Amino acid sequence: MPQSFKIFLFVGLVSLLVSACNESYVPKPKGYNRIDLPERSYVPLHEKHPYFFEYSAHAKILKDTFDIAEPDWIYVYYPTLGANVQITYKHVAKDPKKFQEYVNDAYKLTAKHQIKASGIEETVIRTPAGKTANLFEIEGDVPSQFQFYMSDTTTHFFRGALYFRTSTQNDSLAPVIDYVKEDILHMINTLEWRE
Repeated sequence: MPQSFKIFLFVGLVSLLVSACNESYVPKPKGYNRIDLPERSYVPLHEKHPYFFEYSAHAKILKDTFDIAEPDWIYVYYPTLGANVQITYKHVAKDPKKFQEYVNDAYKLTAKHQIKASGIEETVIRTPAGKTANLFEIEGDVPSQFQFYMSDTTTHFFRGALYFRTSTQNDSLAPVIDYVKEDILHMINTLEWRE
């Protein structure tokens, strides 16, 4: 290799190193996916079940196809958000033991999240129609962030749980969780029993 080429290569490398050292590197902040949430609008549940409610116009009602699913179990599915609100329904048949069994099951299903949950907050609300709903907000990276149940204690037992079809961390899903939670509260506030 000629001497002039070695000098040229040396000068080029030194100038590259010097110019690279002049710039200060600043790490970029952690970014999140942009989530566009649709405008709220609601439609009535048309399917024949022992219950009625209004749900988001951006959601679809799907039949629950799980092996143990009963005829009145459905999903309120949000295709653009990857969210599911699983609805289960049990007939109490004026049996206090059955009612207590269903309440205990609701608490057990919520408690299963304690392994990963950083907190579980229970709230009891009263709807405008005078119905009572027990709400469970579960914090942390858990599969279901929001659950609830409602009953008239003699005939109907209605339970719901929010799930996402994604492995995304819940802190980045927070706007979607809050959005769907508000829709669930609308569902609860419009719930009526059908005989």
